[in-house]
Amino acid sequence: MIIKSSISKLIKNLQFNHLYGNSLFVFIFFFCINTSNIQEPVNNVPNVTLSSYSSIIKNETTLIEKEIPNKWWNLFNDSTLSFLEDEATKSNLDILSAVTRVDESRARLGLVNSNLSPQIDGVAGYSHQALSENEPLAKLGATTSSTNSYSIGLQAKWEIDLWGHLRQQVESAQATLEATNFEKDFVKVSISADVARTYLLLRGVQSQLKINYRQNDIAEHLLHLTQSQQNNGVANKSDVALAIENVAKIKAQQLQLENQRDILINALTLLVGKYPKELDDKIKIANLVTVPNKIPVSISSELALKRPDIMQSEANLRATLSDIGVAESDFYPRINLVGSFGMKGIDFSDLGSWDSRNYSIGPSLYLPIFQGGRLERNLELSTTRHRLAALNYQKVVLNAWHEIDNALGTYVSQSKRHSQLELILEQKQSSLNTIKRGYEEGTQSLKSVLEAERTLLFSQFELIDSSTSSSLSIVSLYRSLGGNFTADLQHQILLDKSK
Repeated sequence: MIIKSSISKLIKNLQFNHLYGNSLFVFIFFFCINTSNIQEPVNNVPNVTLSSYSSIIKNETTLIEKEIPNKWWNLFNDSTLSFLEDEATKSNLDILSAVTRVDESRARLGLVNSNLSPQIDGVAGYSHQALSENEPLAKLGATTSSTNSYSIGLQAKWEIDLWGHLRQQVESAQATLEATNFEKDFVKVSISADVARTYLLLRGVQSQLKINYRQNDIAEHLLHLTQSQQNNGVANKSDVALAIENVAKIKAQQLQLENQRDILINALTLLVGKYPKELDDKIKIANLVTVPNKIPVSISSELALKRPDIMQSEANLRATLSDIGVAESDFYPRINLVGSFGMKGIDFSDLGSWDSRNYSIGPSLYLPIFQGGRLERNLELSTTRHRLAALNYQKVVLNAWHEIDNALGTYVSQSKRHSQLELILEQKQSSLNTIKRGYEEGTQSLKSVLEAERTLLFSQFELIDSSTSSSLSIVSLYRSLGGNFTADLQHQILLDKSK
């Protein structure tokens, strides 16, 4: 009657928190807890947003509505970039750490899952003991001489999970494993984007260095011409000073570009898990990476299935929901079936006798009666963590759409800028050709030709910067879309359960 009364009071007095504007009611059917009534956050993408993206893709001829390639970096058609991406997948320490965290979560799931099964232990013991002559048993006639005691047997324990305490723990651990899997995929997406971004920046700097070396040659040639003109009375000191200043500026820029090159090479080397200088021969100076003519993109309201960080947040949300169930089940009794069987005797030979057997079997009950508010606070903590996880989920989703919006806008802007710079370069090239013809006809000086070439090289320098920025905008776009990530954990989940 006392136990029944205590359970009735717990059920009567248990209060549940308020989640997302809806009360969380826990219905108890045959003492089973159900948390399925908790309202999960829903993220509906406004039609105006999707229509805007559809319009951008339709109007931008280089964008095509098509599934993103598995290895999107191959669109740049650069074998060195593909090599670096493969190396990073195998050797990047962040990726290897993420893979190890998956193994850690899988092991934790196995530990929690083991609690659902009966626990059987073998025990054996030996003791040499004697009773005190002043003990009550000795006063009643028990011998006080020393005796041996030998024992061997089995002990078993199995918790009957009536309220879902263990089941909810398993569901939480399973969701945590899925979140860790998605975290690993998100790290891979980020690292692949970082490798592509760093490589494209490197090729841009190396191409600009080529222009810089050519600019330096022209600047020094112009300096020599100006000095010669000064000697002949055609130019003055200010003309020479201006030419010297121009050479110094170009050399200062050269030092800055060379430093940027070295830093980017080291960054690439670190991303693929190598020591400094190991990849210098592999990533030596090469031509600028060509911007792809067609960019396949797929932007839909089902972005949650395309970005691993969103699915990671969703899995964390489910884990905290299961944690609420665990906290709720702590208010109810825990019932264990406990049993033991073995042999015990004063001589070792007695262990082989059936008369030495001893056993016990029966249920044990744990009932929380007074915990000083610990259980209530634990439930409050679990529900608060769930609300935080829900807010984080909404934040990740909203941030993802803003990243896509920024990436699309940057790509379109860089594409238009690149077109304008190409037009400027064409005009500069046409002007240079005209001046060269004049030089051949004797109407233009060599200095005019060199200055026109210098102006052309400056436009080429800007165009290289624009091409690099256009390529980087493609990387940002694919990163914001989650690469070609596809949620496919069903095989992994079945594998984990089979273990």
